[in-house]
Amino acid sequence: MKKRTIEIEVPFEKQFREVFNRLCRTRNPLRAWTDCITMIACTISNSVDKEMFDQREQLYMHTIEKYTKEELYDVTRLFNIIVDALEDDPEQDFLGELYSKLELQNKQLCQLFTPYYVAEAMAKMTQDKITDAITEKGFASVNDPCCGAGVMLIAAANVAREEGVNYQHKMVFVAQDIDFTAAMMCYIQLSLLGCVGFVGVGNTLTEPRPSRENIWYMPMNILHRKLLEEFYHSS
Repeated sequence: MKKRTIEIEVPFEKQFREVFNRLCRTRNPLRAWTDCITMIACTISNSVDKEMFDQREQLYMHTIEKYTKEELYDVTRLFNIIVDALEDDPEQDFLGELYSKLELQNKQLCQLFTPYYVAEAMAKMTQDKITDAITEKGFASVNDPCCGAGVMLIAAANVAREEGVNYQHKMVFVAQDIDFTAAMMCYIQLSLLGCVGFVGVGNTLTEPRPSRENIWYMPMNILHRKLLEEFYHSS
């Protein structure tokens, strides 16, 4: 008689931790995290942003040279887990929560990541302004000048969707953070959620408009270039 096999679904966080821990056997966890986030962000950017391709390809190549072929396979696996996690449940800050649970926050910058339920509550309180802006201008923009992993913008997108707004067609998301790793976490998550807009790296107080090399455009901009142009024209 043939044995029946039962497939047990492993939570995405557990899957991520198991793979990530392998990369930490021979290196500092924060270094491994930053390298993985950098490689994934460069991969996304170089699929669409040809102007910055050479610079980001150089960053990508400089990062991967520290990893074996087997380890790079694990990085690809981590990317796939992030995709699957956000596809399964877009209403979460997958990377931000993991980053906090692994205690990787930058203590010098006093990093503290807002829980998703708090960001969701704030998004609900300001949803009327999004609706009014869309009615008036045809689109709305949301900006987080200290974005972390992007939880505020993720919540804004999800709340808008719940209220019947197609955020991929009617909203522009602008984010910035002084910490490169945090900004790239935001960039990855907003890109995977199909947001139009960009993430900047830099101090918002001293450089509210970062230089071009520090701006990372989301892939969805290609499909909705006109929306981004309208945003630039109005700002």
